[in-house]
Amino acid sequence: MDLGLLKELQQARTQKRQVVLATNLTTGDEQLLYPFDTDDSSELLVGARNALISDKASNLETEDGPVFLNIFNPRLRLFIVGAVHITQHLVPMAAGAGYEVTVIDPRRSFGSDFRFPDVTLDNRWPDEAFVDLQADRRSAIVTLTHDSKLDDPALVYALGSEAFYIGALGSTRTNGKRQLRLEKKGFKAEDISRIHGPIGLDIGAKSPAEIAISIMAQMTAVLRQKAVQ
Repeated sequence: MDLGLLKELQQARTQKRQVVLATNLTTGDEQLLYPFDTDDSSELLVGARNALISDKASNLETEDGPVFLNIFNPRLRLFIVGAVHITQHLVPMAAGAGYEVTVIDPRRSFGSDFRFPDVTLDNRWPDEAFVDLQADRRSAIVTLTHDSKLDDPALVYALGSEAFYIGALGSTRTNGKRQLRLEKKGFKAEDISRIHGPIGLDIGAKSPAEIAISIMAQMTAVLRQKAVQ
């Protein structure tokens, strides 16, 4: 690889940008692609975008010959607001699926090392924590406290971010009240529609573990079903 290209790739990875190294297998020509930084719908950019979404390198047949798309994705991150029972089940599921998980809860009796051993805990209020955490398009944000003082600031932040998934625990009635509060803060219905609430796929989940499964399944569906066909 060209030294200049290698330095650019290293810089992109340091900046946690999603980048693809495209190598023409006939000519050997290489280029770095940033598919989410452009609206270009060319065959090559679409292919690179889909490779990043699927988290898999791929081969693409183009007019200029076969191209190998080697992906460089930042690690998936999950930010959970609320150190509750559901969270105790969701954390290991997400970690097993490759997410770097952070649990945010200023209530130290909830967000304790005893209840969440070997988990990154942030005991700041959500609006303070997210200033440093900086969610991006490889991030999911889930609110599980049922307490508007904690959930709402996190959702306000989430709606202003590029997070690929936003979910909020609560019944349809609770979700309706939440929507009214967010509308009063200036959000439009199309913005609020980004929030999956009630959270999780409708699988009839009852227990905390089952609800965690439904959340993980919905997150996965949203993450993986954005490929252009």
